Parts: sequence; C-alpha cells; structure tokens
Amino acid sequence: MEGGAGLSNPRTVEEVFRDFKGRRAAIVKALTSDVGEFYQQCDPEKENLCLYGLPNEQWEVNLPAEEVPPELPEPALGINFARDGLSEKEWLSLVAIHSDTWLLSVSFYFGSRFAFDKADRKRLFDMINGVPTIFEVVTGNMKKQTKEKSSAANRNGNLSKSDSKVVFRCRLIYIFCLQMQISSDGKAMQANNEEDGSEEEDEDEHGETLCGACGDGDGTGTDDFWICCDVCEVWFHGKCVKITPARAEHIKQYKCPACSNKRARP
Repeated sequence: MEGGAGLSNPRTVEEVFRDFKGRRAAIVKALTSDVGEFYQQCDPEKENLCLYGLPNEQWEVNLPAEEVPPELPEPALGINFARDGLSEKEWLSLVAIHSDTWLLSVSFYFGSRFAFDKADRKRLFDMINGVPTIFEVVTGNMKKQTKEKSSAANRNGNLSKSDSKVVFRCRLIYIFCLQMQISSDGKAMQANNEEDGSEEEDEDEHGETLCGACGDGDGTGTDDFWICCDVCEVWFHGKCVKITPARAEHIKQYKCPACSNKRARP
C-alpha cells in the first residue's frame, strides 16, 4: 500500500475497537520488537514519511496519501526528518505520542461517520481507555502504572465511573503536554538565536543612521523610538516628528512632515 492508512469499514463500537487494537498492535511492534527495521526505513534523506498501523497488525513506513482529503485521517508527516536530531529514545517517544493521537483520530472518525450516539461514544472511550497507550508501552511507563494501580486497588478498591473519566482526560492532557515539550525545545532555541541576531542588527542600524529632523544619531539614549518615512525612506526620532510607539501602531503608511507637505504635480 502506498499513501493510505489501511482501509477498513467498521460500523459498530466493537468493530471500531477491533480496528483500533489491530493498528495499535502493529505500531507497538514497529517501535519495540521491529525497532531496528523501523529505524532503518526512516531515512532522513527520503521524502516525508509516515508510520502506518494496519488493521491486520502489520506496519509500514510510507509516503502519505496523494488524495486530498484522504479517505482516513493521516498519521504524523515527516517522522524521518527528526530521527537524527534526537536520541533514539526521544525520537521513538515522539513517534509514539503522534501515533497515539492518530489512533484516536481514526477511531473517532469512524464514530462520526457512522453516527455513534452519546452512549456508543462513551463505550468506545472506555474500551480505548482500558488499553495502555503506545507511549506508555514504549517508555516503560505501563509497568510502573500497573504496579501503582495494583497498590491503589488494594487500598481503595476499583475506580468509580467518574474517576475513570478523569484518568482518561488526564492521560490525553499528559500526552499532549509531552508532545509540546519535545517539539518546543528546538523552536525555543531557534527563536532565542533569531532574537539575539535581530537585536544586534537593530543596534547596528540605528547606530549608523542619523535622524532626518535633528541630525543626531544617538539622541538621549539607545532606547529612543525611531520611525521611517515610507516615501523618502529617511529615519526620524519619534519625538522629533511627534510620533509615539502607540500612535505608530495605527499608521499603515507613515509620511514625514517634508513628504506630507509636498503637493502632487498636476
């Protein structure tokens, strides 16, 4: 199969959950017992690749579907590009998080397509919530949570229905937060570097530019507000042309006093 999430047509809650378990088992296999082969197939030199879990518990790394919109929700795109930028453990954890999200989206796509009512959706939630996430399996958190749950069960008995809802929601929030934390580390570092660079450029630019009104380049301090005329492209101290930063935010095209006084020739 090339470019597709593995077509199946489950219509009942039980069939959707069976589809979910088959796809989940396939991805767990790719990220654990078949991790060596999976790692090799995710070559960063190739085009955008996706990890597909199929209902028959088989997995494959392939290009995304060419049709738009696709028949089913698509998994995360370009997982191969992040392979060499992270440690293997971090990369597998990130793929696991995206895969958990994809599995949920596929299951609830079927639920919406076949008009599951409130009771059916709740039953599907509960069935999915009873299975450890791929992230928990890959990182080993499943064993830790199993021990903790066993101890809690001995002390307090089984969780109530309302508690089960809370656990499920917390799990989704936990997965989302981990995803944001992993993906934001590189972005934050890049943003800081760009900010430092832009500050240096601003300092150089204002340090070499003279105000078109007073002729001073430094003014009374390095934090003086400057504004550039969109017609003559000359820079001015804001105080020299009586423009404040707050007022400048509402000016779409600024004309200096000299350009404003020029009359268009007939």
